[in-house]
Amino acid sequence: MRYHRRLPLLWALLFAAACGGSLAPLPLPTGLQPATPEAGARWADSTRPAENRELRFRFKFQDQHGATGGGRGRVRLAPPDSVRFDAAGALGVGHAAAFVVGDSALWAEPEQDVQKLVPNYPLFWAMLGIARPPAPGSSVRRFADGTVTAWQFSLGQDTVEYVRENGAVPRLLAEVRQAGKRLARVETKFGPDGLPASSRLVVIRPPSRLDLTFYQNVKAAAFAPEIWARPAPPDR
Repeated sequence: MRYHRRLPLLWALLFAAACGGSLAPLPLPTGLQPATPEAGARWADSTRPAENRELRFRFKFQDQHGATGGGRGRVRLAPPDSVRFDAAGALGVGHAAAFVVGDSALWAEPEQDVQKLVPNYPLFWAMLGIARPPAPGSSVRRFADGTVTAWQFSLGQDTVEYVRENGAVPRLLAEVRQAGKRLARVETKFGPDGLPASSRLVVIRPPSRLDLTFYQNVKAAAFAPEIWARPAPPDR
């Protein structure tokens, strides 16, 4: 990716504020009731596609230092929870790739760039319009009224909250707290076909923002085994 390192101080401060303390609270409805982890897992399973999918997207990234970048990417998704993720800046500069299974990356190249784009795996999946089931041992709460569905999965001081709204522009919101502190939020909007149209990840500390615009989401045939393999290092 190509980054521009200089940014006026005022703009940087405003961006840090937008990504930090002034991020509005998640619109979690009142009246959540206890639910079972099994019910939470069934709901999460209902959000994922039943067949292989291939998604292509454009992205824009900004961080607290004024670094900006953009480019295109590709996601190859094999149910239930395997993803090959690729992203590159203009003219193919700064390629990053990862193989994600569930809530972990089996490999990432280069690892630091992938961590910058994907700070948390429930948030990564939420950017694809998919929820993750509660971790073993989680306490679960739920709300649903036909228009809004909300889930809260808590394990110790770590919490994942989801809000799915079925309005004129359906959307999935996901927010993660680690050690009791807000980490980041995702807002994914869906098109008339029910597929993700755009997604925004806002990381609170350190402040950063990643925007995805999906321009292709199609059913895919079986993927070749080699796409799941770590890329070979470039020849020197």
